[in-house]
Order: sequence, then C-alpha cells, then structure tokens
Amino acid sequence: MLQGNDGEVTIRLEGVIAHTNHGVTAAEQEVGQRMVFDLEMKPAECRATATDEVLDTVDYGEVTAWLIESAMDTRYRTLERLVTVLAEGLLENFRVDAVRLRATKPVPPVPVTMDGASVEIFRRRDEY
Repeated sequence: MLQGNDGEVTIRLEGVIAHTNHGVTAAEQEVGQRMVFDLEMKPAECRATATDEVLDTVDYGEVTAWLIESAMDTRYRTLERLVTVLAEGLLENFRVDAVRLRATKPVPPVPVTMDGASVEIFRRRDEY
C-alpha cells in the first residue's frame, strides 16, 4: 500500500461552454445563449499523485459531463441561483471538499458592449 501526502491538489476546468436558457428576458429563456463555466475543485482525497490512477482522483471528464447536463437541465432567472445549484450538486455528486464556480454570459442582454457578465460562488463541504 502506498503511503504519502496527497498535498494540496486543485483541479480546474476553464472555459467550459454550453448553450443554456438562463436569464430574466424571454429571449434568454427561449432562444438561449452561450454560457462559459470556470470551475475549481479541491478533491477530498487525491492519491493519484502517487498512484497515477484516475480512480484515485476526481475524474474531470465525468465532472464536465455532469456540469453541462445540469446547466442545461433547469432554467433559472439569475446566475446567482444557477451557480448555487451547480456548486451544491458538485459537492453532492463528487468527492470534493470545496468548489469555486463562475458562470459567464459572454454577451449579456445589456445596452453596452462588455466582455461578459459573471457570477462566482465558493462552497465548502463543511459549510454546506
């Protein structure tokens, strides 16, 4: 059996894109828009640093599939609610102790040009 320190491992998924139907306006709810997700996770345990086995870490392929499916599953009016539901779902469904999730609308429905509108949330298992 391998012994050793897992160390501080952070898994990041950056620029995950999905077509979603979240928003206040009817157009956002019906037509939808591109949404970009950035996710940072702290695994509860990460023995993969020693074993090199996917089963000993959080499989980010599975996380990505879950994130996209969940983001498209239910429509929310606010990004605040969306990121809260997704962050709590990540804690429930994966072996992670903490998550930081940001959702960005690259082209929000506002009368000015901007690089995007984002909401970010941080959740820890011990606070949830």
